[in-house]
Amino acid sequence: MTPEEFVRELDAENQALLARLEPDDTLTPEVEGDLSVTNLLNVALKNEVEATEIAARWLVTTDDLDVKLAFARQVGDEAKHYRLIAERLAALGVDPRGFDPLARGYGPLFQYLDTLTTTVARVAAGQFTREAIAVVKNRQFIEFCERAGDTATAALYRDVIEPDERYHHDLGRRLLLRLATTPEAQAAARAAARRTLDLADELQRVALQTAGIHHAPGC
Repeated sequence: MTPEEFVRELDAENQALLARLEPDDTLTPEVEGDLSVTNLLNVALKNEVEATEIAARWLVTTDDLDVKLAFARQVGDEAKHYRLIAERLAALGVDPRGFDPLARGYGPLFQYLDTLTTTVARVAAGQFTREAIAVVKNRQFIEFCERAGDTATAALYRDVIEPDERYHHDLGRRLLLRLATTPEAQAAARAAARRTLDLADELQRVALQTAGIHHAPGC
C-alpha cells in the first residue's frame, strides 16, 4: 500500500487499541489514599526523563537529518516538561530534589524502545505511537486534576505539555509518510507500534493492580 494508506491504517489500528487505556466506570478519578496529584506527578517525572533519554540515544545514532532534528526537538521538549513538572511539585510543597525517577532503573517500555535499531521502527514506536498514548493519558490526568481542584496542574498539561506531545505525534506521522514506503518498512513500523501499545496496556494494568495507580500522565 502507499505510505499515505499505511499511515492512515496504522493510525486507525492505534486508535482502536488506545481504547484499552481508557478507564472504565470503576476507575472514576477520586483523590484518596496514595492516589494524589503529587504522587502522579512523580510518575510523570520518570516518564519524562525516560522520554528525554530515549530520544537522545536515537538522536546520536541516526544519520537521517530530518529524523535527527525531530528527535532533538523531542529531547528539548521532554526535558522542559521535566523541569516544569518539578517546579509544579515544588509549588505544591514537594521537593523534587528528593526524588530519583530512575532509582529503580528503566521501565519495560524504555527497555523495549532501546532495542529498536531501524529508523522507521523508532519513529513508529516512539513518536507516532508513544506520543499518541501520552495524549490519551494526559487528557485523563487533566480531568483528574480538575476533579481534584488543581486547576494550575491541569492548565500546565492542557496548555503546554499536551500540545507538545501532539506536535511530536504529528512529526512522527510526517516522518512515517517518508520512511514507510516498502512492505518491509511498513511491517517493521506496525510491529513496533503494536508492541508499544501492548506494553503500555500491560504497564497500566500492573500499576492499577499493584499500586492502585490510574490516570498517571505520560507514558
